[in-house]
Amino acid sequence: MSKGFWDYLELCKPRVVLLMIITSMVGICLAPSVSFPWIPMIVGNVGIAMVAGAAAAFNHVADQHIDKLMKRTAHRPVAKGRISVRNSIIFASVLGVAGLSLLFFVINPLTAGLTFISLIGYAGCYTLYLKHATPQNIVIGGIAGAAPPLLGWTAVTNSISADPLLLVLIIYVWTPPHFWALAIYRLEEYAKANIPMLPHTHGVPYTKLNILLYTILLVCVSSLPFIIHMSGLIYMVGVSIANLLFLYHALTLYRNDEPKHAIGAFYYSIHYLGVLFLLLVVDHYVK
Repeated sequence: MSKGFWDYLELCKPRVVLLMIITSMVGICLAPSVSFPWIPMIVGNVGIAMVAGAAAAFNHVADQHIDKLMKRTAHRPVAKGRISVRNSIIFASVLGVAGLSLLFFVINPLTAGLTFISLIGYAGCYTLYLKHATPQNIVIGGIAGAAPPLLGWTAVTNSISADPLLLVLIIYVWTPPHFWALAIYRLEEYAKANIPMLPHTHGVPYTKLNILLYTILLVCVSSLPFIIHMSGLIYMVGVSIANLLFLYHALTLYRNDEPKHAIGAFYYSIHYLGVLFLLLVVDHYVK
């Protein structure tokens, strides 16, 4: 494939979108249905992925000047000039409209509407304002990135209920310790880009304490699916082990200053979320 294809693929942040689609798939699997919902699973996830990719592309355009200042993002296609701002906006617009149309006409208007709100929340409210306005940017803006399980659920049921909202809550509480660990590791880069991340505005020790507190909160929230009988013993045993490991990483980071502990906590948090949602699906079908 041509280099241009890979640049446009990178514009969509495929690894982030993949994680979102995994959580959306779990919402689809857990939603009540007479038979397996193949259309929501295939068409719904394609539409959600397209809109998420569009939001990521808009993010590349909005953050191009910041991306040039940070080692982690300096080689992104818009920051390096491999894709022009004009072409990026056209690509994102076409991708977003196509994805929303697919969701509206093939799935249902509720899912399309919620997906559109998520797009505006991430590409608009978070990227253009919150990211530069407050060190609580991740906390406030995290709701947009936490929506995929709800979108998967509504794609099947065309309704909102407590179960998918609990899954949204889990991702919402997971987001701050996930991103703040990276922010500690990339402290100098965020400071250079003048982004008010918590370790830059309030110091690393304060951020480590918040990571630990949010991890404890996550342990409590992630136990709720078992407590409300949404999931069973398989989930509870598995997530308890995963939670102990998350607490280990958070405590290790809290007590040590080596950068390896911050990036270790960050990478573990990614695996943690994938394991948690996998456990939900396995537990559901075993029951």
